[in-house]
Amino acid sequence: MTDYVTQKVRPAGEWSGAFELCVLTYDERFLRRKVIKTVHDETLLVDLPQTTSLDHRDALELTDGRLIEVIAADEDLLKVTGPDLPRLAWHIGNRHTPCQIEGDHLLIQDDPVIAHMLEHLGATITKVTRPFTPEGGAYGMGRTHSHSHGHTAHDH
Repeated sequence: MTDYVTQKVRPAGEWSGAFELCVLTYDERFLRRKVIKTVHDETLLVDLPQTTSLDHRDALELTDGRLIEVIAADEDLLKVTGPDLPRLAWHIGNRHTPCQIEGDHLLIQDDPVIAHMLEHLGATITKVTRPFTPEGGAYGMGRTHSHSHGHTAHDH
């Protein structure tokens, strides 16, 4: 039995005053219909009209109007550094691997096959634990389905 039901997402920066939080991994933030737990162990049925990629600090709007803030959970990641970061980023993207781009490094999910390929290309790989908020794609916001936060160049 769920305590709350939500059918709407409010984008980060377009809301204030959440009464509760849920902490979700990158994979858990891609959903359409799913039961999740809040930090205070309340259950929430997410029942969205389409599969959606939730971003860090988005909010799930409950049927009564209250908001539950979505926080990106700490995850086991690989920190990628090297002398030719743009080239390494290209190889990561060419394999359709989600990637968080920072000024002096890249972050990807812990994947030994991709790590081995990157080391072969001269990268230094370090295991880290932190929230994962990869770049969104130009059209699909980095996932299979769009996270309609507005118009894209690919609207139909």
